[in-house]
Amino acid sequence: MPTLTAGGLDSALDHLVAAPADTGTLTLVVRRPGTGLREILTEGVLDEADGLVGDNWLSRATSRAIAEGRHLDGMITVMSSRMVGLLGDTDDERAQAGDQLYVDLDLSHDNLPAGSRIAIGDGAVLEVTAKPHAGCKKFLARFGQDALTFVNGEAGSRLRLRGLNARVVRGGVVRPGDVVHRLGGGS
Repeated sequence: MPTLTAGGLDSALDHLVAAPADTGTLTLVVRRPGTGLREILTEGVLDEADGLVGDNWLSRATSRAIAEGRHLDGMITVMSSRMVGLLGDTDDERAQAGDQLYVDLDLSHDNLPAGSRIAIGDGAVLEVTAKPHAGCKKFLARFGQDALTFVNGEAGSRLRLRGLNARVVRGGVVRPGDVVHRLGGGS
């Protein structure tokens, strides 16, 4: 996979900031059936109890998080397709970021504060949660130190370039190419 330099990432900031604020596109749906495994889907089912059906998000949650309901805050991870496009040339490379949904939409805290809702396709609705989604050791290993520093830095964190966590509030079928629409809400 290409490893971008800090300078290359910084020069792409205008492109990243130009993501649409209200209406965008779902570009990639990825299921994670097991540790380190990725399945690129032409169609995924979002469910209020199961998240992305067939994904392993629930099996990775701690029993304490499940008992407290905190596991729901990380049910679905959403990442900017513009950002992941800088990290990989193919869908297989992009899927290694580890998220489930990739969208061309402004994911920033200003545009989508916690509590905001996003409609996808004909009926699915996600609610953005306050749970942070930051680059980790896996992200570092896949994309390099400069990419990790960029997404976790001040601008990257504000813009949520590493992505956001959400929960499914209304299930539905989602497909790459579906319209993604900001519904509002949040604080």
